[in-house]
Formats: sequence, structure tokens, C-alpha cells
Amino acid sequence: MATPLSANFRQLTAADLLKFKKYLAENISRSLEGEVLQLGDRAEIVKQRLNDMYVQAKVTLPEDIRKQVFGEILDEMTGFGPIQPLLDDPDVSEVMVNGPKKIFIEKSGKVTKSGITFDDDDHVERIIDRIISPLGRRVDADSPTVDARLPDGSRVNAVIRPVAIDGPCITIRKFKKDKLSIKQLVEFGSLTQNMGDFIRACVLAHLNIVVSGGTGSGKTTLLNVLSSFIQENERIITIEDAAELQLQQDHVLRMETKVANVDGKGSVSIRDLVRNSLRMRPDRIIVGECRGGETLDMLQAMNTGHDGSLTTLHANTPRDALSRMETMVLMAGMDLPLKVVRQQIASAVDLIIQQTRLKDGTRKVTAVTEVVGMEGDTVVLTDIFKFEQTGVGPNGKILGELKPTGIRPVFGPKLDASGIKLGAEIYMLAGGGSSFGNRR
Repeated sequence: MATPLSANFRQLTAADLLKFKKYLAENISRSLEGEVLQLGDRAEIVKQRLNDMYVQAKVTLPEDIRKQVFGEILDEMTGFGPIQPLLDDPDVSEVMVNGPKKIFIEKSGKVTKSGITFDDDDHVERIIDRIISPLGRRVDADSPTVDARLPDGSRVNAVIRPVAIDGPCITIRKFKKDKLSIKQLVEFGSLTQNMGDFIRACVLAHLNIVVSGGTGSGKTTLLNVLSSFIQENERIITIEDAAELQLQQDHVLRMETKVANVDGKGSVSIRDLVRNSLRMRPDRIIVGECRGGETLDMLQAMNTGHDGSLTTLHANTPRDALSRMETMVLMAGMDLPLKVVRQQIASAVDLIIQQTRLKDGTRKVTAVTEVVGMEGDTVVLTDIFKFEQTGVGPNGKILGELKPTGIRPVFGPKLDASGIKLGAEIYMLAGGGSSFGNRR
């Protein structure tokens, strides 16, 4: 193949550089066809052949441009193309590709547009294929959306045409290599030490806990922290669409859903996995997120001896979380009266922890709420801890205070029966008072 650049070029255009980059990449790809290589070996071989091909091309680029071209080709052939530097940046928590020329990132809770671009729609789709192919997943016109994960565990969602009108899109929620601890959440101001002690006691006492919150609020991070309190001798089964929970215990069995094959058969849903998990002698069932009919199976598991179960769902307040659970139970296709559904929820769920991403980008536990029971047709909730916003600072920072409401939980005796003694001061208001009243 002829080199697309003259050895004696005077002025390099972007189009010339793109042609030369494609020339090198295509030749190296052809040379690697049929070779089965490990990721580390592949990177070294690509580097070696890239140098050889560059010498053979008899083209001399300025050193800074040569390094840029080599880096882009290496990212393309051994990583995930233009977004690889963003994935390597520990300060970037989310990467959002809104088409080939619009790539946004989240850093420290703030979303900004990056200067990185793809060549075209086909370039974005090639990277999507590279992400999902090793997982046995597919995306095409008949199935234009897909959930997947990167090798490091980061969560990926991709959408292509005809659903994505302006071109293929990728959303990557990055995996934190260093798992956060409750101590770090306290240091970040996400919750207080008293709240952390209370939540830890609830997990150890095998209470059923739902983490509620909006998209990007930190639900999975908090679920990871809650799971860290589970004791080593317990058998834990995790169920997720794309596995991202990072449990440190030894006795963990991880399961994730499976999409249908090209014939539309062979799918395994979260609901299927929840049902199957009940036959696997679990001490704890952790569902990454309830979003459909599996909620009914989860509630039934909680009500039939599988205490200490944990899950997350999308909702903006604890009361909204109850409404969402009602809706998802009805999605299971069972013709249940609403009062029966509410009774199932009230008897199964002990605690709702509300996680919120505030307008300034910070993430906080804004409510720790007990599900007390039923009064008539209504599920009664009690806030044990709550965030009260007091204002907005000069830089848009949300000002407020995380504090107890002064109300002790009705399930307090259950904590005592588990041998967990919490001091009365955990529930006390600044003035020193506490009560069992003011249910809502």
C-alpha cells in the first residue's frame, strides 16, 4: 500500500494525518489477523509493529505529532479509542459520548465538555463493539440498546440508531478501584458518624434495606459500603444487570443477567435470577437495582426468612420509593389489590436510605427512614436522620446539616436482640431530646 503522505511534505493537514493514521492502523491490523494474543502481549506487539511500519513508510513527523499518532493508534488497537485517556484519568467519574463530536465528562460532580472527538459514527460503533463483544452481547438495529461493563468493572450503556437519532451514544460510569469506606463517606460529608454507626448496626442486625436515589446519586457506592458490613461467614448472592458490586467477602456468588440470542431466546432476567437464588441457600441476597417485576420476588424473599437483603431503586424521596415499589410489584403481572401490595412492602422493608446528588454536585444521604408498618391503607414512615438545607454558599455550594430527628426506631429491640447496643445519644437532637412520636 502506498503511503498517503509524501516523505518531503511541508505542511501537514488534519486530513493528511487522519489518512496516515488509518494507513498505519490498517496495516498493523492485517498483520495481527489470526494471532491470539493476551492484552499485555498485544500492546507490546502493536508498539513494535507500529515502529517498524513507521520506519518503512519513510515519513518523518515532528516528535510531538508522532507521539500523538502513536498514542491514538495504541488506544484504538489495545484500548477504547479516543476515550481511553478519559478512562485512565482517576479524576473522571463518568464519560458521556453524545455522538462522535460531543464527549462530556464528570469531574468532582461537575459535567463539562471535553476536547476529545471520534472520527465519525462508525468510529463510535467500533468502540461499542469492542466493549460488548467479549461479553457475548450484541447491539444492532433490532436491539439498539445494550448494557455492559469494561474489564475494570465500569458500567457501560450504549445506544445506536434508530433509537439514538443523532448518532451512537455511550455512557460509562467508571469503576472506583479503591472501594470507599464508611469512614471516607463521613469525611466527605455524605453522612455523619452517628448515621454510619446506625446503618452499620442495621446491616449487622439483618434488617432489609432499600437504597433510594436518582441517577448518578451514588446508590451503588452506598450499597457497596453497606455490603462491607456483612460478616465473613455469611453466604452472599449478588444479582445485577452488569456486575459492578465490589464485595470483599470470600463466600460471594455473583450472577448477572443474559440477553437473548439472535433468535430471541435464552435471555435470563433479574427476576429469573432472584427466583433461582432462593434455591441456593443464601444468607443475603443483594440485587443491584430493582426496576421491574423482580421487586415482587424480592419482597417475598424478604418476607420468607431471607432477612438482611439489600437493593437499590430510582426514586427522589422515601415516600416516592414506596410508590415506585408498588408500581414495580404490579409490573410482575399479579392481580393484587393495592392494600395487599402495601402490606407486602411494609412487612418486608425495614429501612429506606435516601441518597441524593445535590445541585452543587455533592452526594449525601439526605434521609434514613424507617418503614414502621401500616395504618389503614397507608404505609407509615419515620425519618430517623434527615438533611436540612439552610441556604446556598457564594460558590453555589449547598449549605445544610445532617442530623437526627429525635425519634428512635420501632425496630430498636431488634438491634438489641442482635447484641448491638447503640447509645441513646445517636438519636438525640441538639437539645438532647428524643421520642417515639411524630410518625408520618
